[in-house]
Amino acid sequence: MRRTTTFLTGLLALPLLAGCRGGGDAGEGLSGMIQTDGSSTVFPVTQAMAEEFQIANSGVRVTVGVSGTGGGFEKFCNGETAISNASRPIRDSERERCAANGIEPIELTVAWDGLTVVVNPENDWATCMTVDELRRVWQPGSTIRRWSEIRDGWPDQPIELYGPDTDSGTFDYFTESIVGEADASRADYTASADDNVLVLGVSGDGGALGYFGYAYYEQNEDKLKALEIDGGNGCVAPTRVTVEDQSYTPLSRPLFIYVRPDALERPEVRAFLEFYIENGEALVPETGYVPLNAADYDAQLAKLPATSGGS
Repeated sequence: MRRTTTFLTGLLALPLLAGCRGGGDAGEGLSGMIQTDGSSTVFPVTQAMAEEFQIANSGVRVTVGVSGTGGGFEKFCNGETAISNASRPIRDSERERCAANGIEPIELTVAWDGLTVVVNPENDWATCMTVDELRRVWQPGSTIRRWSEIRDGWPDQPIELYGPDTDSGTFDYFTESIVGEADASRADYTASADDNVLVLGVSGDGGALGYFGYAYYEQNEDKLKALEIDGGNGCVAPTRVTVEDQSYTPLSRPLFIYVRPDALERPEVRAFLEFYIENGEALVPETGYVPLNAADYDAQLAKLPATSGGS
């Protein structure tokens, strides 16, 4: 599914935060359009930032598309977008494609996510799965079709699998962390670039097993059940605390945005990025993800080079 997503229902009600920096005085006179695209996982963060920034800067329009991390980099490296949302680092092949078009991406870490494995709330047998069990379910050529084939004592009930499509950075991260090789996955599952579709699938299927970003689980806790993951040191549930301290392993991961250096010459783009980083601590938790600490956000802000005008 390649499409541009509008507003998430949960974010339409996002309150104004009095602590946000980058107010109206700083934004007077700014205008233009800022196009972003990429990861559905990072979408809620960038969308929240865009909404708040546009309130203070009414002359600027920020569009936030969702074509997956891979699809976003394709547009970004072609010069179609100023900012690319990514739930994994840019690959060498993507960086080379950008370089061929004179683009040297600047990477900014904006939040932490805990990739969450979920089942239907009717599932009363599975509370924790090991990395090995997940690997056996999701690896290419897997013949596991029933819950009883995963662990003795689990019911002889069919499994219906749900997950991101192959353009998704979440797909890349999960396959690399769980299966052991990026892009290595069985193909017989319901795939979508829209995490809301996956939420609906798992919440409506008693035998479902799926995975996506933590924010989508947190927004739908009444419809889903998150599994604890045993990465070798016992079962650990995905929470903001375990994601931040990275004890939720191996599925804690950083989230990124990438910006084109030439786009930073546009005052509205620079203002938006500065707003984004400066307000990470305040806004990121509102989207269901874990913010960086203040020092780490300052380090990200320092990555933005001065414009040719010296600002």
